[in-house]
Amino acid sequence: MNIELMNWKGWGEIVSHLVQLGVAFLLALPIALDRERKERSAGLRTLILVAVSTCGYMMAGRASFGRNTDAESRLWQGIVTGIGFIGSGAILKTQASVRGTATAASIWNTAAIGASVAYGNYDIAVVLSVLNVVVLRWLAPLKSEPDSNGPPDAEAGRRRSEETSTEPTQSQML
Repeated sequence: MNIELMNWKGWGEIVSHLVQLGVAFLLALPIALDRERKERSAGLRTLILVAVSTCGYMMAGRASFGRNTDAESRLWQGIVTGIGFIGSGAILKTQASVRGTATAASIWNTAAIGASVAYGNYDIAVVLSVLNVVVLRWLAPLKSEPDSNGPPDAEAGRRRSEETSTEPTQSQML
């Protein structure tokens, strides 16, 4: 008989895993809907998949490695690295601004939601989900946008002050 079938614990385990994956899905959904509604680089599909896949990896790791803290630590490290890579792809830098940091932070957060669900820490997962939605929806109006007429960085500020200065610059003196 196949060894995998001998270790199978039954439908209860399958239902338990489906519930956990479903909870990760549901807790990531409001965050994903917000990002999708605002047409951000990572939206409905990405954020839900991050939460569900992180939950799945953590559940599979625990099933495979048990309570081996070294193995769990390596699994966590791999997930954190991968999520960081995905999050960095959401950040867009131009000469004048940096956009996508809230979306990148939301990617990190949905991964934490998935991991919390996998460990059965539903209270942490719910709080992370609620806080993320609150920050994205209700704190966004409080965010101050940079002055479009002001310099985006120190170098641009230096150039602007040189352009408006009445004193001749070094290049003008030569």
